[in-house]
Amino acid sequence: MSDASKDRLEKAIEEGKRIRTVKSFVLREGRLTKGQEAALNQHWPEKGIDYKNEQLDLAAAFNRDAPVVLEIGFGMGASLVEMAKNEADKNFIGIEVHKPGVGACLKTAEEEGVDNIRLFEHDAVEVLKNMIPDGSLARIQLFFPDPWHKKRHHKRRIVQPEFVEQLRQKLAIGGVFHMATDWENYAEHMLEVMSVAPGYKNQSEQQNYVPRPDNRPLTKFEQRGHRLGHGVWDLMFERVS
Repeated sequence: MSDASKDRLEKAIEEGKRIRTVKSFVLREGRLTKGQEAALNQHWPEKGIDYKNEQLDLAAAFNRDAPVVLEIGFGMGASLVEMAKNEADKNFIGIEVHKPGVGACLKTAEEEGVDNIRLFEHDAVEVLKNMIPDGSLARIQLFFPDPWHKKRHHKRRIVQPEFVEQLRQKLAIGGVFHMATDWENYAEHMLEVMSVAPGYKNQSEQQNYVPRPDNRPLTKFEQRGHRLGHGVWDLMFERVS
């Protein structure tokens, strides 16, 4: 969606011309490749979870009981599959609204022989609210979300007090909400919101950012950013109550 389109949508919302709930994402159009389409057809029945307005039995979904990691907005899924492969003792849930990304993730998971992964193609806010049991998650990941970099759009950023409280309820005690962004202003916003959010403890000794942990893969995009001198900020907050 272009900035002009975003501006028109924002104006329509403010004028009350649109009454549908504003989502936490921008739904971009994209064509499926033949490989993505084939992966969806072949592997969705095994690794896909259809959205329903009822709680999910996590152990049944994976055919085993193990710590659950949930990622919001996994893009094309390469890093999610890599993490699931490297942490085979955990179950991984990915939520993504863009069908080509879901297809690509399923294709990569099959190529890598990764079975401990399940995917939703739906809005993360609704999945969390209606399907994920309270206190069930060992880790929640939000990597490089839409920064909504214009100041007038900051209220559309997903990291807001109400949302992080919803996440806290889904985390087990000791579970961690891990965020990463390459926009310094968004990192500052995340830190500001999380520092006053009840029931969380910053895992940074300096009470700001943490070094990229080994379990978060370094993406090609990130490697390019490092070469160009761009920063990436990781924040990790533990649920303590």
